[in-house]
Amino acid sequence: MSWCPCLRFSVALVAITSVTAACSSADRYDVIIRNGSLYDGAGNPPVVADLAIRGDTIAAIGDLSLATGDTEIDATDMAVTPGFINLMSWATESLIEDGLSQSDIRQGVTLEVMGEGTSMGPLPDSLKEWARSQQGDIRYEIPWTTLGEYLEHLVERGVSPNVASFMGATSARVNVVGFDDRAPTTEELERMQEIVREGMREGAVGVSSALIYAPGAYALTPELIALAEAAGEFGGIYISHLRSEGNQLLEALDEFLAIAREADVPAEIYHLKAAGEANYGKLDEVIERVEAARREGMQITADMYTYTAGATGLDASMPPWVQAGGPEAWYRRLQDPEIRERVIDEMRHSDDWENLLLMSGGADRALLVEFKQDSLKYLTGKTLAEVAELRGTSPEETAIDLVVQDQSRVGTVYFMMSEDNVRKKIGLPWVSFCSDAASLAPEGVFLRSNPHPRAYGSFARLLGRYVRDEGVIPLQEAIRRLTSLPAEKLSIRRRGQLELGFFADVVIFDPATIQDHATFSEPHQYATGVLHVFVNGEQVIGDGEHTGATPGRVVRGPGWTGWEEGG
Repeated sequence: MSWCPCLRFSVALVAITSVTAACSSADRYDVIIRNGSLYDGAGNPPVVADLAIRGDTIAAIGDLSLATGDTEIDATDMAVTPGFINLMSWATESLIEDGLSQSDIRQGVTLEVMGEGTSMGPLPDSLKEWARSQQGDIRYEIPWTTLGEYLEHLVERGVSPNVASFMGATSARVNVVGFDDRAPTTEELERMQEIVREGMREGAVGVSSALIYAPGAYALTPELIALAEAAGEFGGIYISHLRSEGNQLLEALDEFLAIAREADVPAEIYHLKAAGEANYGKLDEVIERVEAARREGMQITADMYTYTAGATGLDASMPPWVQAGGPEAWYRRLQDPEIRERVIDEMRHSDDWENLLLMSGGADRALLVEFKQDSLKYLTGKTLAEVAELRGTSPEETAIDLVVQDQSRVGTVYFMMSEDNVRKKIGLPWVSFCSDAASLAPEGVFLRSNPHPRAYGSFARLLGRYVRDEGVIPLQEAIRRLTSLPAEKLSIRRRGQLELGFFADVVIFDPATIQDHATFSEPHQYATGVLHVFVNGEQVIGDGEHTGATPGRVVRGPGWTGWEEGG
């Protein structure tokens, strides 16, 4: 490796192995980004240098004063970084509606990793009609069957970011067992394992579970070990929304660690948290147990979003048993007077399952943000307590009525975490970041619901509030955790660092001004401060505005059979 004598760096920067120069070159490039503070993604301090892109690749880094570019950008005083990886995205449907991915791209996200518990394939003909019936504001046809075909479908339609997905353990279960609350037979479990293997061959980055939601909650530990082993055969990881993030958090963590240990796979905790005020103190024990496992040699990591509220549905306030058999069976049961009374009693008192209404501290801390039926849209933005008062019914009765009337889980934001714990998690070197949300725009069908503000602000909030304003971690560490750390976790090739030969997913932002603006009352507001974004060498954000370009590609995991073909 050669070093350019005119490259400006301090002694501390000599260790940056990714910075290479071509001082004597008079080459011409497609793009030259000049005089930026380059953050390599590996966690090293920045170096002021130029970066050149040719085609879809980073072609040169250093003093490129003798070179020229078809496009040249002055990045003086700006941070130049690898594209950010959203490790838990719900852009599965929003990218079908609008491939521009504006709320995330405008924060620097160049890769959406989807598939928490459920994935968009396989969807055989026997499940497609059911899948169509579950659609809400966004309506779409389902021309694909496999997970790989879904990802290719997105790219064929045109998407601005790159896309990747986990294979959902729940999806494997539904394909074989259906929505029943029972363990699979030996033969059924083997079929489920083969579904995971096929997903890995198609490029899934691992297998995922979401263990508070029916029917995923019906999976017992041996089933999850078997599916994690199947993903591990291809180098994939196991990632999980733990069976509890509150009252049984430590027990749920022990199950998670047991699965990873028995399956002998790397494992990731989705959106690490300690939910419910009584459980805030458990986070320290979680950290201690994870770090003890890491000292043993286990590859245990986590991700998080930068808010004290989570978002899911009213289904997370009702016991899993009432949801057995699928949504339609759930709606029918809730209309049975005896079952209804039992559900109300458990919603008020039970902590045998992940009761988010109870953990959040009351109906005034449950914000209703998404309805399927037009007749209920007027309730968007009201708390469950406010709707209960309007109707003259208890919060529990109101929740049941809304689910039945809307024929949906009813999107709900629960306020249940502590700000101190948010900062503590940001400080952990093995934690990366996510939105746990769709990628939206303040227009069209997206305005029919109110998302959690994390859809518009999770990454900018990290870089603005917690890095710049509060100094929780240095900027170079935040960049590492947004880029190379998740890329390494998922065994993603040639992404996550500013390095020669890597794909040119590049972000240019102003560290002094980057800021989130979305709030719970007014969530449809873009973050600001990201000036330019390139995906696979093509500019998708220029001077803070979307160019309309859709150069996104499928990013595949280590088991993809195409690697054997040189893909």
